[in-house]
Amino acid sequence: MKTKVISLDNKDVGEIELSDAVFGLAARTDLLHRMVNWQLAKRQSGNHKTKGISEISGTTKKPFAQKGGGRARQGSMRSPQFRGGATIFGPVVRSHAFDMPKKVRKLALKVALSAKAASGKLIVLDQATAAAPKTKDLATRLKALGWNSVLVIDGAKVDDNFALASRNIPHVDVLPEIGANVYDILRRDTLVLTKDAVAALEARLK
Repeated sequence: MKTKVISLDNKDVGEIELSDAVFGLAARTDLLHRMVNWQLAKRQSGNHKTKGISEISGTTKKPFAQKGGGRARQGSMRSPQFRGGATIFGPVVRSHAFDMPKKVRKLALKVALSAKAASGKLIVLDQATAAAPKTKDLATRLKALGWNSVLVIDGAKVDDNFALASRNIPHVDVLPEIGANVYDILRRDTLVLTKDAVAALEARLK
C-alpha cells in the first residue's frame, strides 16, 4: 500500500510503499491480548514476600504445657494463628514471566502495525530530528500536527536532540526501531514511523 510521507512542518515530501506482509495483515485482538499480557508479566518485579515459620524471630520453646491448662495444644508462638506469627502459603519472590514463541511475537508486532495502518493512525515521517534539544519548540510542532498521544519510532539510532526535546512532553514516546513493541504501539493513539524505521521493520519482519 502507498502512503504519503510528511515532514515535522506538516509538508508532503513524497510517498512510500508499505509492504502488505508487514502492514496489511488482518486484525487479531486475541494475539494482541496475549502479547500485551506477556510483556506486562515479564516486567513484573515479583519481589512480594511474606515470612514463613522458619523466618519468624521468636523462641522455639513450647508456650505452655500440653495438658492440664484447659486450652488448645500449642507448639510454638510463631504459628500463624498468633499475632506476629508466620503466613501460610503466602507469596514468595518469583518471576511472573512465561514463554512465548518467537514466531507469535513477530506476528503480533506485524498485527499491531497493521491495526494502526488500517485505522489511519499510522504516519510516515521523513526524519525525526531537531536542531536543538528544546522541548518548547518540539511541543509546538507536535501540537500543530495534532499529535497528543504519539509513539515515534526511528531507525537504528534516535537523534539525540529529538530524544532530549521529547523526553519531558506528556504522552510522547520515542524509540529506536529495535525497541518497537506491541504494548507501546497500542498504548499511544498515533504511531509515527520514520522512513528508516519502515525500512528496518520490513527487513526484520518480512
